[in-house]
Amino acid sequence: MTEHWFWFGITVLVVAWYSTITVWIAIRGAADIREMVANLDAEQASEKVDESE
Repeated sequence: MTEHWFWFGITVLVVAWYSTITVWIAIRGAADIREMVANLDAEQASEKVDESE
């Protein structure tokens, strides 16, 4: 590994960057899904109120 320190360093940086981006997208995606479900629930609840009137 001491012979290829440059490539080892690049590999570590790329894996860290990829992992960070993957976790970031997963967190943001989960938040977006929760928001979409909440909006759909609110929309469905308002449609039920409109139908009952």
